[in-house]
Amino acid sequence: MKRYRRQIVLGILLIAVSVFFYLVHYAIFRNSHHIFLYLIGDLAFLPIQVLFVTLIIDELLSERERRDMLKKTNMAIGTFFSQVGTELLRLFSGFNPESDEIRKNLLVTNEWSEKEFAEVSKRIKNHDYAVNSINGNLESLRSFLIGERDFLLRLLGNPNLLEHESFTDLLWAVFHLTDELAHRKDVKNLSDADYEHLSIDIKRAYTQLISEWLSYMKHLKKDYPYLFSLAIRTNPFDLNASAEVR
Repeated sequence: MKRYRRQIVLGILLIAVSVFFYLVHYAIFRNSHHIFLYLIGDLAFLPIQVLFVTLIIDELLSERERRDMLKKTNMAIGTFFSQVGTELLRLFSGFNPESDEIRKNLLVTNEWSEKEFAEVSKRIKNHDYAVNSINGNLESLRSFLIGERDFLLRLLGNPNLLEHESFTDLLWAVFHLTDELAHRKDVKNLSDADYEHLSIDIKRAYTQLISEWLSYMKHLKKDYPYLFSLAIRTNPFDLNASAEVR
């Protein structure tokens, strides 16, 4: 409310200044015809000025801001996958007995088109993941996530990620799993109910992570071919992946 009050006061002040100068003009030249001639001309041009400034310049600036924000967002996402995401996908795969079936769909290559990315993305989202926390190495997952906890917190505080709702949801899912594991001193001796609870948390983070990884790979292929090349060679779903060029 205070903000609008200041704007109203400023508007009244500007109008008063304008009226004052018109009065000064009339007091000196005594020519109201000249005043109204230019006043009407200025008012006639005002809609064009609003169109130019608001709809054209403002839209160009907004588009530039969106591109800059998207670039910063993708940089943050790239940092996440470089430091946490790729290794996390490898660890999560150990909890999924059907991981071989998932791998077949995610062996991304340079030949993939946007249509293929879209088809695989749809297939992945509709897949029913059979995640079981007993199958994988919970202790390794726990140690890894706790070690990256500060990094995840910094990402959650990154304002550029607020506009990327799905990636923010992924971060919260991973951070929640980190908290769950951090509160368990011995993950090798848990109740069946506790293992089932952790299976749900792992599945939530795993499914979102795969979806975001695929979107990130699509982004790299389109905008950063050299980064895409490295991402293919370090694909966590490719058992024969190697960073070395062969």
